[in-house]
Amino acid sequence: MKKHLLALAVASIAASLTPLSAQAQATDTIAKVKASGTVTMGVRDSSGALSYTLGDGKYGGYHVEVCQRIVGNLEKAAGKKLEVKYLAVTSQNRIPLIQNGTVDIECGSTTNNATRQKDVSFVVTTYVEEVRIAVKAASGITSINQLKDKNVATTTGTTSVQLLRKHERATGIDFKEVFGKDHADSFLLLESGRADAFVMDGQILAGNIATSKSPADYKIVGEVLNVEPIAIMVHKDDAAFKKLADDTVKDLIKTGELAKIYDKWFVQPIPPKNTRVGLPASEATKAAWANPNDKPAEDYAKK
Repeated sequence: MKKHLLALAVASIAASLTPLSAQAQATDTIAKVKASGTVTMGVRDSSGALSYTLGDGKYGGYHVEVCQRIVGNLEKAAGKKLEVKYLAVTSQNRIPLIQNGTVDIECGSTTNNATRQKDVSFVVTTYVEEVRIAVKAASGITSINQLKDKNVATTTGTTSVQLLRKHERATGIDFKEVFGKDHADSFLLLESGRADAFVMDGQILAGNIATSKSPADYKIVGEVLNVEPIAIMVHKDDAAFKKLADDTVKDLIKTGELAKIYDKWFVQPIPPKNTRVGLPASEATKAAWANPNDKPAEDYAKK
């Protein structure tokens, strides 16, 4: 009986240690990609000009291009050419896929906040977002206070969900929340009339409006509901890869290249329809470039 209990105890200890060992290996991204010859970039299908599908398994956007620059330096560190795999992630699964090592670097539209920093690391901020409201131009809606008892769309798994609920509690104005599985789905709720408004990051709203069937039918209105730092995600406790990614972004800032990449995706016509998002870099984004940091959204709220 004692031998049986001892065997169970040993098995239990081994089981508890194995995931830790696997996790330790998973967080050494440079060694991992050197061994496998591949790197997996987490991308989004409809995150505005930050990350979106071009069709045929191709992706473009500001964060996609920044990640490609990071991967270029990752290849130098690994000492070999890497096969780049694109994996479309969602708001719900992006963090778990980074944590379990399926995705090596996430190049979407993720808000850096204190809660998420417990699970992942963020590269220095590349974009500072303003959360706004998109409505149909003919709706007459100009403020969040006009959304009482109306259907308000947002995307499952995003910080905008918590933001809406916080606003409801603070003002006593109740919305009927409707959720899209991704940003394109949320915009479709507005487009089809199933939602009266879509609350999300301003550039995502602008990007979806720019690529819609009739951009003139929509407006971004109302007050800025929140200011949030948006950043590229990497594995937590992988200091070497985070430094490589941070240094890449800092070099892009220093040379002026990051501003050019931003202009390419947010100001100039972009594929596949050659539409313009039309969002020059904000003062908040320029300030983040001037002082590169990975501070969470909570620090912005203190200002």
